[in-house]
Amino acid sequence: MCQLLGMNCNVPTDICFSFTGFQARGGATDVHSDGWGIAFFEGKGTRLFLDPQPSCTSPVAELVRHYPIRSKNVISHIRKATQGAIGLENTHPFMRELWGRYWIFAHNGNLLDFTPNLDGSFLPVGLTDSERAFCWLLQELRQRFGSTAPTHTALFDAVHALTLEIAGHGEFNFLLSNGDWLFAHASTKLSYIIRQAPFTQAHLMDHDVTVDFSNVTTPEDRVAVIATLPLTDNEAWIEMPAGTLWWFEEGTATKTLATRPGPSKKTA
Repeated sequence: MCQLLGMNCNVPTDICFSFTGFQARGGATDVHSDGWGIAFFEGKGTRLFLDPQPSCTSPVAELVRHYPIRSKNVISHIRKATQGAIGLENTHPFMRELWGRYWIFAHNGNLLDFTPNLDGSFLPVGLTDSERAFCWLLQELRQRFGSTAPTHTALFDAVHALTLEIAGHGEFNFLLSNGDWLFAHASTKLSYIIRQAPFTQAHLMDHDVTVDFSNVTTPEDRVAVIATLPLTDNEAWIEMPAGTLWWFEEGTATKTLATRPGPSKKTA
């Protein structure tokens, strides 16, 4: 399986500290060595870095780790391949345009017998179940709302309904963002922490690195970090209950809905 890392903030923030620990899990402290990627939103633009090499040895990952790109929404992924060969086209996160905005998606899990009908508006380039699910999800959102983007609440409710359909095929942990918010689905395993004043020190599990956030933040800053497994060993991470969809915006958990998939079925 793979691992996910996301960040949602109320002010543009760099993810260098969290990515330092996450990068090590891509082949050094864990087995997720089949590629990695990270996407940063900057206004309506997106910086996307992908590499099919293990993140622990990737020169591109080293660049990202030392490059303090500031963003309000970040999604990263380290891969342990299940469906689709190791290759750039199968490396997460995936990016598509919908309603004049870039959307970023990354998935951890394995969807069995997921062969939805795709109408051609969004098509996968690689051979992963993950990209297929992303394309179908965006297709269904466009069919439901047409050419006009819905309100955030209506969008969250629609993603919830579509998640229920897809999750019936297996593990479907995912992160999804268009730069305004970050949706996170905990199918089996996902945790988060919200860092806000009063800020304290944090120590990584996968590297002997400590940062004192009180020295690099303002009292108004608020940062939500979401990860498959906690990245630090001295902070109180919150494990998301399995089968829940979360909406993060401005560095806080805005809304949560339960997802209880029924029996596995094919999606038309």
